[in-house]
Amino acid sequence: MLSNLPFSYLFFLMMIFGTVFSVSSMHWLGIWVGLEMNLIGFLPILVYKKGMLDSEAAVKYFIIQAIGSSFLVFGSLIMYNISFSWEVLSLVSSKYFYVSVLFIISSLLMKMGVFPFHFWFPSVMSSLPWLSCLLLVTWQKLAPVFLIGVMMEISNMLWLTVLVCVMSCGSAFVGGVGGMNQSQVRGLLAYSSIGHMGWIVFAVCQSYHSMKVYFFIYVIISLCLFLVLWYLDVSLMVDLGNSVGGLLADFSVIVLLLSLGGLPPLLGFIGKWNVFMESMNSSMSMFVFFLVLGSVMSLFYYLGLFFVFVLKVFGKISSKLFKGLGFSKLILFMNFFGGWFLIMFDVFEFI
Repeated sequence: MLSNLPFSYLFFLMMIFGTVFSVSSMHWLGIWVGLEMNLIGFLPILVYKKGMLDSEAAVKYFIIQAIGSSFLVFGSLIMYNISFSWEVLSLVSSKYFYVSVLFIISSLLMKMGVFPFHFWFPSVMSSLPWLSCLLLVTWQKLAPVFLIGVMMEISNMLWLTVLVCVMSCGSAFVGGVGGMNQSQVRGLLAYSSIGHMGWIVFAVCQSYHSMKVYFFIYVIISLCLFLVLWYLDVSLMVDLGNSVGGLLADFSVIVLLLSLGGLPPLLGFIGKWNVFMESMNSSMSMFVFFLVLGSVMSLFYYLGLFFVFVLKVFGKISSKLFKGLGFSKLILFMNFFGGWFLIMFDVFEFI
């Protein structure tokens, strides 16, 4: 367990303090320092099981975060070269300023694993324990999402809004397509997180209120889902229905997955509906179609899992109910000789 890790509470405090320091700083150097403190506190949590897969995932995560931090520093240096200030609000209309904003937005999207920087997220998450996966899809997204919102608010540039909306639509589409090819629970949740990050980033472009509501709902559903999966210790989707937790725990996993997909009237549908209604009054409403398309594809896969689970449970119940009654023999008899009985009835009726 994580409590056996030396200085585990210190790592948690450093991770939390790094995020808080980053979102409360008004200088780009302070933001960068906060993100690095968060990274230093999170890396030991990734490798607390001391396994080969955990170490590999930690190295991949460290490399991606280092590249994202270098993009952030490079973009902030360009901005400092223009305005001679490290403050976030120091904006100057210049072609170099557009380049700096592009580097900073790319760094934040890379840290979150949003399209087109999503390639590292499924491989990292597939190798982590449940606690690390929970922190990766919830807490580690908080600072980049907030900073993207700040950049969108203070820049107020149409081309940047369109670019972020295109990336969010691509993220939702990749999350829907990638989840359909997954049989592992962690890989499925990784692509689900990529799709939800697309919705959250798109919500940032619309209003802070819709983003906060969606992010809060996503954190609640993810917390419940990962706690149940941590209890069941299920690695493959085919194991649902045969786990040690019983049918009720397995059914709760399926319902939580449907809620993540946005099936009405579950909780996950409320966040999507809120973003949908907020976007109807903006000029970016045309991008909602691609977001909904990605959600429909992910929901198609979740509904398939639901029906497979229901059929598996029904098979168990029916086998216990009709055991010893010759029910299978009756089914075979009806299929072999039922047609002949119908033919004979038709002949007698004709006579």
